Amino acid sequence: MSEARVLKHMTPDEFFVWQAQQDVNYELVNGLPVLTPKGMTGASRRHDRITINILSALDQQLRDKPCQPHTDDIAVRNANQNIRRPDIVVDCQSAADSETEAGEPRVVIEVLSPSTMRFDRLIKVEEYKKNPSVRVVLLVASESVEVIVWRLTDGWWQSTNVSGASERVHLPEIDAELALIDVYRGTGLQTIL
Repeated sequence: MSEARVLKHMTPDEFFVWQAQQDVNYELVNGLPVLTPKGMTGASRRHDRITINILSALDQQLRDKPCQPHTDDIAVRNANQNIRRPDIVVDCQSAADSETEAGEPRVVIEVLSPSTMRFDRLIKVEEYKKNPSVRVVLLVASESVEVIVWRLTDGWWQSTNVSGASERVHLPEIDAELALIDVYRGTGLQTIL
């Protein structure tokens, strides 16, 4: 693929056609495809373990229900037409198996890495909050046992911090919950409290 092709401005629909021909996942930011941070550097083992733990917990709780968890291979189109790839998205709209975009992303989860923490907390969260389908954004720390929960309540976004291995993040929006002891299992972090 040529560099000129990568730098061409695209609509979201053009992006998805182009993305299908690529070997790695990109995001669409202000009309330009950009490599995801994970695509550039990869994820740490702890980041990966936390993501797997969350996916596993949600998969067990949401089995045979309308909302299903997905990896960062499923993209989220935000109101500003940027296409993002959260670590996990819970999509509540059934779609064809070949679909690569969430139709109704109800819960978006980003596992924070030291290198992307600021960007995820300041830029991506604001984009997700403007998506009309998103009701909850979870920012899961990878250096401590802590989750920042952004929740849409009565038309307003409010944040709360949940920390400590004995705590739980309740997700009534999808009829599920995440026990932090399970989220951080195998990371070494749950034993430092």
